[in-house]
Amino acid sequence: MGLEAVLLGPPGAGKGTHAAKLSERFAIPHISTGDMLREFVQKETPLGLKAKSFMNKGELVPDDVVISMVKERLSEPDAQKGFLLDGFPRNPEQAEALENVLDAMGRGLKLALYIRTSEEVVLNRL
Repeated sequence: MGLEAVLLGPPGAGKGTHAAKLSERFAIPHISTGDMLREFVQKETPLGLKAKSFMNKGELVPDDVVISMVKERLSEPDAQKGFLLDGFPRNPEQAEALENVLDAMGRGLKLALYIRTSEEVVLNRL
């Protein structure tokens, strides 16, 4: 296996920017949960339609739906040599679920990067 990593940090910290560079450098997919949600909805997959029902009501997509999407995405061929998750996990329940998903796949995280920045920088970027 290759690099299997997560990027953590507040919104506007630069996770997406760094993820894009690392994804290119290590030739692994940059998996952003926001992008993934939009893709599943656009393709009208069963999980996408389920997510859309919550999004249309202005509600957060429940963890179980997001976790199922991540599991499905990590099963795709391009993620077999590694991946970089951006925006997931967001809470302890998602972190535990990710660990369980990866264990079931015989995989594990090799790296977790926390990008720390000041509140002032985050507010200016957002």
